[in-house]
Amino acid sequence: MAAETASITLAPKTGAQLERWLVESMAEYEKARVAAGDTPEQAIVARRESEARFFPDGRPAAGQLIFTVLADGDEAGWLWIGPWKDTDGDGGDGDPWWVWDIRVHDAFQRRGIGRATMLEAERIAREHGAASLGLNVFANNVPAIRLYESLGYLTTSLHMFKDV
Repeated sequence: MAAETASITLAPKTGAQLERWLVESMAEYEKARVAAGDTPEQAIVARRESEARFFPDGRPAAGQLIFTVLADGDEAGWLWIGPWKDTDGDGGDGDPWWVWDIRVHDAFQRRGIGRATMLEAERIAREHGAASLGLNVFANNVPAIRLYESLGYLTTSLHMFKDV
């Protein structure tokens, strides 16, 4: 039986919201990288590279879209999507798009909000001419992996590590 899809709204983040979100999102990114096996130093380098590529001068690069996810008017999380390639426009013409970050706040989980947000991400990517939508998920995030698989996402790469 398919999970119920919640009703959500995606609201583009304002300048002030973007500043707060960038700090929170990048801190979570660092923590997730460490949990997935990076050293703290490696996680910091990865965060800095991401910020330099996607947020030069603290503002989103061309084509990158950052939304607040609203459920019944309450802030339930966020979504960051955009073209895979560095572009000067919207990343159309069949280029792949990417879900760079999606977060459903703990109090809103298990309500179908993640599913609804992913379906909206697919719609937005299609509207911008994307041929596909990809994402990365760390192996320890089993609930997210199950969600993405239920939406038809396929594993295209698998990195494995072992401490020696």
